[in-house]
Amino acid sequence: MSSSFGFLDLILLAMLAGFIILRLRNILGRKTGYQGKSTNKFFSGKIEALKDIENNEAIKSGNIDENVKKQFLKGAEIAYEKIIMSFAKGDKKSLKGLLEKNMFSRFSEVIDERKAKQLKYETTFIGLKSSKILEYKKIENIYRVTVNFISEIITCTKDKNDNIIEGSTDTIKTVNDVWKFSKNMWSQDPTWYLFDTSSK
Repeated sequence: MSSSFGFLDLILLAMLAGFIILRLRNILGRKTGYQGKSTNKFFSGKIEALKDIENNEAIKSGNIDENVKKQFLKGAEIAYEKIIMSFAKGDKKSLKGLLEKNMFSRFSEVIDERKAKQLKYETTFIGLKSSKILEYKKIENIYRVTVNFISEIITCTKDKNDNIIEGSTDTIKTVNDVWKFSKNMWSQDPTWYLFDTSSK
């Protein structure tokens, strides 16, 4: 008799645990928003926070919430460093998930050229001094965000004999970059891809 009560207790506990898990999933789902599979851990939930850009009135008036901007920039800063370091290492796999197709082709060509010439591109990312959203706009079904990054980097290029042919191994250089990210409004993928770069 006591064993049957123990069995019933286990069933009740399992039901209670299942109920709690379902409640937690519902609550967490409301807080995090998009629950689909993301192809990119840097430009997923954090970048999706810029959904206010999809409001045309907000674009026209420039009234994008400051907290939304901050959330976007957190993801953009992570991606900025990741792209720089992946490019330096020649890591195409990581770059593919962060770059628009044409941009990926351009980066790949430079990486292949370096490899063919047996050049080594060494980079130390010191850190970001600042990041700022310069522009946000909607062109047909594409959202675009322009970000200005100011960072400090040590970089040099070496030949196959480890002789430095460009840059330095100890000089910190201030880099002023303007990067443009885009996202298709109809896509289920929350990723914002880098599609253009320039330097000030």
